[in-house]
Amino acid sequence: MAILKHIASKNADYGEAQRYLLFQYDESTNKPILDENGELIPRKEYIMDGINCDPFTFDMECRELNALYHKNESYDEIKSHHYIISFDPKDAIENGLTGEWAQQIGMEYAKKNFPGHQALVCTHMDGHNESGNIHVHIVINSLRKYDVERQDFMERACDSRAGYKHHVSKDYLIHLKQSLMDICRREHLHQVDLLAPAEKKITDREYHAKRRGQKKLDERNRQLRADGLTPRKTEFQTQKEFLRSAIEDAAAVSCSQEDFQNLLLEKYNVKLKVSRGRFSYLHPERNKYITGRMLGTHYVEDYLLELFKENAEHKENKKQTVDMGKYNMESKKSATSPSNLLQEETVSVLFIKSDLRLVVDLQACVKAQQNAAYANKVKLSNLKEMAKTVAYIQEHGYNTRDSLEDSFSEIKSHASISRKELKSVEDNLRKVNEQIHYTGQYLANKSVYQKFVKAKNKGQFRQEHPMEIALYEAARKFLKEQSENGKLPSMKLLKAEKEKLLQQKKEAQKTYHYFRDYQKELNTVCFNVDKILGQTHTRQPEKQKSSDIS
Repeated sequence: MAILKHIASKNADYGEAQRYLLFQYDESTNKPILDENGELIPRKEYIMDGINCDPFTFDMECRELNALYHKNESYDEIKSHHYIISFDPKDAIENGLTGEWAQQIGMEYAKKNFPGHQALVCTHMDGHNESGNIHVHIVINSLRKYDVERQDFMERACDSRAGYKHHVSKDYLIHLKQSLMDICRREHLHQVDLLAPAEKKITDREYHAKRRGQKKLDERNRQLRADGLTPRKTEFQTQKEFLRSAIEDAAAVSCSQEDFQNLLLEKYNVKLKVSRGRFSYLHPERNKYITGRMLGTHYVEDYLLELFKENAEHKENKKQTVDMGKYNMESKKSATSPSNLLQEETVSVLFIKSDLRLVVDLQACVKAQQNAAYANKVKLSNLKEMAKTVAYIQEHGYNTRDSLEDSFSEIKSHASISRKELKSVEDNLRKVNEQIHYTGQYLANKSVYQKFVKAKNKGQFRQEHPMEIALYEAARKFLKEQSENGKLPSMKLLKAEKEKLLQQKKEAQKTYHYFRDYQKELNTVCFNVDKILGQTHTRQPEKQKSSDIS
C-alpha cells in the first residue's frame, strides 16, 4: 500500500534537499556517499521535475522568494516541508507500476495539495534500504509563491495567498492521507486505510532502534565468526517486537483470557495486566507496562477476546471433524481393501495439519556432539516425534511403506498441478492490470493529444506537453499490440475481468496451500519412518521453523 510521511525542516540550505534527491546517501548515517576522488555519486535511477520553479535552481529561487517577503530568516522557522509517498513493492510486480507512472501521480498530488508553492517532485526506483519499493519525494518551500484559488482543505484565509507559509495541522494531514488513498484506489494500486489505526504500530523511534540494534548485532557476529564461533542470535528484536511475537504466538492457541495470560507468563515471562478492560504487557527486562494500543490494534483487548472466541469455536469444530473422519475411516475399512483405501482417502478425507516435526539426525547435529546435555534433549525429542509418527500412520491407515510413498506421490502431483494453475491465473491477472493501466493512461491524455493533432505548430505544442503526448503514444502502441481487432478495450469489462481473476486467484491459492501443506506433512512422515526403520532416506527433509527442544 502507499504510505505518506511528513518531515518539517529548519535547514536554511535548500541545496541539501536537492543533493539528497540527486545523489546517493548512506541510509544509516544520512551522509552522502563519495567516490575515490571525494566526489558525490549520482543516483542510478530517478525522475525529477519542478513546480513553479526550475528543479536545478530550486535552492536559489527559494532564497530569492524568502528575501522578497522577509520570511524564513530566523533560525527557528521551518524552511521547507518534505513529503514522501512510498508505494507497495507489489505494485511494480502485480500492477505494473513504473517510475514514470509514480512521478505522474506525484506531480498530480503536489499540484492538488500544495498549490502556489515552489516544489521539487522526484521519484526514486531503488527503494529505502534497497527494499525495491518505488517512492516519490515532494519538497516544498514553506513560503507560498503565488496566490491561488481557495480550496476546501485550507483552514485559514491566508492559506491561499502569496507570501504566507504552509500550514500543517492534524486535519490537513488527514486530508493529505485521504487524497493519497483516493488516487491509489483510482489507479488500482494496493492501498489500505491510512486513517485507521495500524495493526502493528511501529513508530520511527522503534524503526531506527531496530536498525541500530541490528547493525551492532551484525558487527558482533562478524567478530564471533572471525574467532571461529557460531553466533547464537542473528536477528535483533526490539522489546515491542518481542512482545508482539509473544502475544501473536500465545493468542493463536488460546481459547480464553486465562489461557492467554498463563501461556505468556510460562513461555515468555511476559506479564499481562488488565486495567479498566485494557490489556497492558510487561517485558521481562522492563519495569513499566506497555499498553496494547501502543503495539497496534491486533494486541488490544477487543481484538484478542474475539480471537479467543474464534479459537474456541475452531477447536470444537476441529474435534467434530476429526471424530467424523475417524468414523468414515472405520466405515471404509470394512467396505474396501487396503489398496483401494489409500487412493480413496488421500484427497477425500479432510486434511488437518498436525504438529508433527522432523526427527533430528544426531550425527549431523554439531551442537549435540559438542554438548552431552543437549544431545540428551535431542534424543528425548526424537522419541516423542517417533511416537507421534507411529500414531499418525496408524490413525491414517498406512499399512506399508509403499502405501505411504504412493500417497505422498499423489499429493505431490496435486500440489504441482495446483501451483501451475495458480501461476496461470497470476499471469492473466498481470496482463489485465497492464491493460487497465495503459487504458487509463490512454484516456487521461487523449484530450491533450487531440489538441496536439489540431495544433498548427505541432513542434511547439509537443515541447509544451512532452509527457502527456509520450504517455498517450506509449499507451496507444501497447493497446494496439494487445488488441486483436484494433479496438480499445472497455475499462468496465477490464475491471470486471480483474475482479473475476482476483476471486480465481484466491481460490487457487487456497487449493495450492492445502496440497502444499499436505505434501510437507507427508514428507515429514516419510523421513521419520525411514529413521525409525533405519533406512536411508532418498529425499531431503523440507525445512521447518526452528523451535526450542522441550
